[in-house]
Amino acid sequence: MTFNGIANDLHETTDHLLLNGITVMPGESKEDISYELTIRPDAFDKTDEEKIEIIARHFRSIMHTLGLDLEDDSLQHTPVRVAKMYVNEVFSGMNPKNKPAVTLFDNKYRYNQMLVEKNITLYSYCEHHFVPFMGKAHVAYISSGKVIGLSKLNRIIQYYSRRPQVQEKLTVQIGRELQRILNTKDVAVVIDAAHLCVASRGVQDTQSSTVTAAFEGRFRNEEIRKEFLSYIK
Repeated sequence: MTFNGIANDLHETTDHLLLNGITVMPGESKEDISYELTIRPDAFDKTDEEKIEIIARHFRSIMHTLGLDLEDDSLQHTPVRVAKMYVNEVFSGMNPKNKPAVTLFDNKYRYNQMLVEKNITLYSYCEHHFVPFMGKAHVAYISSGKVIGLSKLNRIIQYYSRRPQVQEKLTVQIGRELQRILNTKDVAVVIDAAHLCVASRGVQDTQSSTVTAAFEGRFRNEEIRKEFLSYIK
C-alpha cells in the first residue's frame, strides 16, 4: 500500500495545534485529551493469580450460558486457559511491572539522520469487541544525543500493544513513549493493521486495513516525513 494519504492529511491539519498526533481544537486543553489506558485506581490491588481465578470463574459462566458442556474434556479447562492468556499474555501490557527496561547509548558516532525500524509485528485487542487486530508498526526517530538498542523498539511496541484499546490510542502511546525515552521530539509512528472486529463479524470485510500515524518534531516537515514514508513503502 502507499502512504501518500497520510502526508496529505497531515498537511491539511496544520492550521490546528498538533499534540503528539492529536489535533487540539480551539477551546480545548491538554487535560481534555485522553491517550492513556483507561483503568481504575484499584486495577492492580489484586494479584495476577487472583485475577486469573476470577476471570476463569466468570468465563466459565459465559460458556455455561451459551450452552456449552463444560464436562467435555476439550472444554473443561478452557476458562483457565482464557484467564491465563488474558492476564499473562495478551493483556500483560496493562501492568506497568511488565514494561521493558530500556538502556540507551551515547550517539558517539554523531549519526544525525533518521533511524527507521519497520515491519515490527504487532498484535493487540480491540476494546470494543475484545477481538484481535494485528499488523505492522513502523517507527523512526532522530537522535538528540542518545540511541536505543533496536530490539527495544520491538519490545516497547509489544508492551503497549498488549492492551485492550483502539489503534489510534496505541499509535499516540508509542509515539509519546519514544519521545520520553529518547528525549527527542523527532519521532514518527505508522501502524497498518487488520481488525477482526471488521473481518470476522459485522461487515465481514477481510481485505481492509486501518492505518494510523503520529508525526512529531522534524517529522512534521513535509520532506522529512516523505523520506520516512518512502522507507516503509
